[in-house]
Amino acid sequence: MASQTDNNNNNNILIIGAGTWGCSIALELARRGYTDIKVLDGSTFPSAISAGNDLNKIAEEANEPSQDDTDEAFFWHRVHQIAMKAWKHDKLLKPFYHPTGFIDAAVSDDAYQRCVEYAEGEDAELVALNTKEDFQRTMPDGVLRGDFPGWRGFWKQGGAGWVFASGAMRAMHADAVKLGVQFVSSNPEGRVETLLYSQDSKALLGARTSDGTTHTAKYTILSAGANSDRLFDFKNQLRPTAWTLAHIPLSKEEAALYKDLPVLYGVDRGFFIEPDAEKHEMKLCDEHPGYINPMIEDGKFRSIPFARHQIPTEAEARMRLLLRETMPQLAEREFSFARMCWDADTPDRRFLIDKHPEIENLIVAVGGSGNGFMTSPAIGVLVADVLENKGEIEGRVKKMLRWRPETALDRDWWDSQGRYGADGKVMDLREVKEWTKIGI
Repeated sequence: MASQTDNNNNNNILIIGAGTWGCSIALELARRGYTDIKVLDGSTFPSAISAGNDLNKIAEEANEPSQDDTDEAFFWHRVHQIAMKAWKHDKLLKPFYHPTGFIDAAVSDDAYQRCVEYAEGEDAELVALNTKEDFQRTMPDGVLRGDFPGWRGFWKQGGAGWVFASGAMRAMHADAVKLGVQFVSSNPEGRVETLLYSQDSKALLGARTSDGTTHTAKYTILSAGANSDRLFDFKNQLRPTAWTLAHIPLSKEEAALYKDLPVLYGVDRGFFIEPDAEKHEMKLCDEHPGYINPMIEDGKFRSIPFARHQIPTEAEARMRLLLRETMPQLAEREFSFARMCWDADTPDRRFLIDKHPEIENLIVAVGGSGNGFMTSPAIGVLVADVLENKGEIEGRVKKMLRWRPETALDRDWWDSQGRYGADGKVMDLREVKEWTKIGI
């Protein structure tokens, strides 16, 4: 924990965004002894657009980082190591982690090759899955009744599972409040309209919200997820991208049978996670490179995020294909919930956490790139260490997190970035012809 001398107790901090990362950052700073922290968000907590406001998220432990690793491998191993230490041992977060195991599989040859590379990079011993009987043995009798046509993969029986996402985010929020963090989560009081700069534009002074209030700060941390690009010029380093999810209801008896299932992740199909204990709903995700909502705004190409509790019918069709191949007994059951889930992709899918090199007092913490929640406990640690210039943010990790607009020069906004499913193409929300009407 930082000392009061280190913090001076008057270096007030403004965090923009009360999603998963904003809550993690606020909690870590409060735990380190910072006492003047304010978090602004234009949505009532938890935000409908926050990726962390979700039933569950995949979580996976990491190999021990090695100096022989490439910078990329060292970075991910280190970040996952920091995060999993919290999921497994932090008294606040430990109850939300469920180490049920993880199945990584695919149908197409190129997607399966990614599975092979994943298996080869694991220190843990994995079980090869090559037939429908292999897959069926991973779960209780009666769960996986499908034929698994063309499926191949690997079963990691330990060191992976899932996290109760919205529960963990609410816990981080509540604990931060107990430690004195002030959250302003409402519109117009918390909705940031603009950032405020010094007269020479070399320093950030804070932000103005839609109600006209000026919030000044010694340090401002911009962590507004997919909406961050609306507030600051990231030089094309962020692409707001959306994925689709739905819930399928189970009976009490079914929920008991489906309890403690390993996560089944089809690289080119989608994934499902065991049902929740309260509503007995199972979450499904259609795996694809993502949807974007392209527009020209202020002369720039952007993808503009929006909240919607429906999904394209084409995404529903892909989810039902996943079910027909794995759990056909559920393939025609009506969904109880669906929504778009937004994140922001960096060009290399690494996080962007750094002090801005040209604007004083600004720290950016963005670019979850589909990996933001499972590593969220690490985000608070990394941001606090960036602020304090010390700790876990050792040289190789810092290098990978840095402000790097050179990676976005002539960026291809339709790059699938190594993702599969839906023909391997990023999709255009303007071309969606029909949406589901779940819950209407």
